[in-house]
Amino acid sequence: MSELFDEVDEEVRRDQLRKLWDRYSLYIIAGVILIIAAVGGWRGYQYLEAKKAAEAGAAFDRAVELAEASKHTEAEAAFADLAAKAPFGYRVLSRLRLAAEVAHRDVQAAAKMFDEIAADRSVGVAQQDLARIRAAQLLLESTSYPNMKERLEAAAAPGATFRHTARELLALSAWRANDAAATRQWLDLIANDGATPPSLRSRAEALEALLPPVAKS
Repeated sequence: MSELFDEVDEEVRRDQLRKLWDRYSLYIIAGVILIIAAVGGWRGYQYLEAKKAAEAGAAFDRAVELAEASKHTEAEAAFADLAAKAPFGYRVLSRLRLAAEVAHRDVQAAAKMFDEIAADRSVGVAQQDLARIRAAQLLLESTSYPNMKERLEAAAAPGATFRHTARELLALSAWRANDAAATRQWLDLIANDGATPPSLRSRAEALEALLPPVAKS
């Protein structure tokens, strides 16, 4: 009797499954097709993005080679094209390199381009700080110490990625402005930072030697 009941139960289950399939088979098939299409589309998107990144990387390397060969006009055009069309990461790098190429013919225009990168919130903090540093390097000989301080004080803070270079630039700017106190302030920060590179520490010590002695009370 138990075997008979099992057969009846099995037949009932099969009948229920047939009814469910008859009712929902189109939805099930459509769902499966949509899943396959979505997976295929995602795989295709990943492939295209990887292809674009590889092409942009190769184009970026060629532009760098032009720059290293002092073919600045050609390099500028190549970086400008990448800055307009490349995937986001290469666009940011290309904007930085493009500004560096423009500096060979127009320092003020290049500094403005670096300033635009520094103000772009879609760019990473490290790239923004690098752009601030590069603009300040270009303007060191032509701008005032207050302007340099406004540009670089945040980048010179403890823990900032490019704080060592920012502090050196601020010290040099203060020294050019004959502000011995401000110069010494930045040199002290350089000296007291255990992570200061040895070469920068040596330059700081050389600059400190040019300062007038501190008056004794």
